[in-house]
Amino acid sequence: MDLGLTGRTVIVTGASGGIGREIARGFAAEGADVVLTYHQAQAGAELLAKEIGGRTLVAPYALDDDESARGLVETVLEWSGRIDVLVNNAVHWGATEPEPNLPFEAVPDERWQKTIRANVEGTLRLSRAVVPSMRERGWGRMVHISSSIAADGMPGGEYYGAAKAALHGFSRSAAFGLGKAGDILSNVVMPGFTRTETNVEMAEQFGGHYSALAAIGRLLDAAEVANAVVYMGSAANTGITGQAIKVTGGA
Repeated sequence: MDLGLTGRTVIVTGASGGIGREIARGFAAEGADVVLTYHQAQAGAELLAKEIGGRTLVAPYALDDDESARGLVETVLEWSGRIDVLVNNAVHWGATEPEPNLPFEAVPDERWQKTIRANVEGTLRLSRAVVPSMRERGWGRMVHISSSIAADGMPGGEYYGAAKAALHGFSRSAAFGLGKAGDILSNVVMPGFTRTETNVEMAEQFGGHYSALAAIGRLLDAAEVANAVVYMGSAANTGITGQAIKVTGGA
C-alpha cells in the first residue's frame, strides 16, 4: 500500500527514544522528510538521523517552554516550507516516576501541576503552531500519543492519566474544527505497556503481567505501535478522524 508520504514533512516530537524512535524510522521508510525533536538527548537524535538516512532535521523542543513550539515551527518552515504531519509524542513524566504507594492527594502541588501543564499545554501549543501551515495547504495529519492509562487507570498515574485524557477531548473537537478546512485529520493513539529499546529491564520485570492481560498474550514492541501511528498520519488514512485508538495487543 502506498501511504502517500513521499516528500511530506513530518514532525515527530520526542524522537530520540522509546516509541518515538520507531515512529521516526517508520515515516522515513515511507519517504517522508522527518524532523526529529529532542529535549536533552541531542546525540541520540543525531545518531538516529544518520541511521534512518533520507532528508532529516534534528531540532530542540521542550514541552514546558512557552517559546519552544514557535521556534520549532519557524525552523521547520525555513527548512522545508511545509508541515504536513505532526506526531505529538514527547512526554513530561514529572519530577519522578509514578509512586503507587503515595496517595495522589499527597503529591506536591508543584509536581502534579507541572505534569498537567507541560503535557497538556505543551502539546496544544505545538498543535496550534502547525495548523496554519496545514490550513494553507488544505492537508494535514495530527497524531497525539496518549496512553492506555487514560482509559484503564493505574495507581500513581492520576495526573499523567488526566493529562493524556485531556488530549482525547482536544483531538475530538479539533477534528471538527479542522475537517472543514480540507483533508486535515486529528487522532489519538493509545499504546499500552510496550517493549522498546530503552525499557528492556522493565519489560523483563513486568512484561509477564501485562502480557497476560493482552488478547494476543504478549507485549507489542515499539515498531508495532509505530506502524499504527504512521498509518494514521498518512494519506492512506482518508476517513479516520476524531478517534482514540488503543494499540495494546487487545489489553
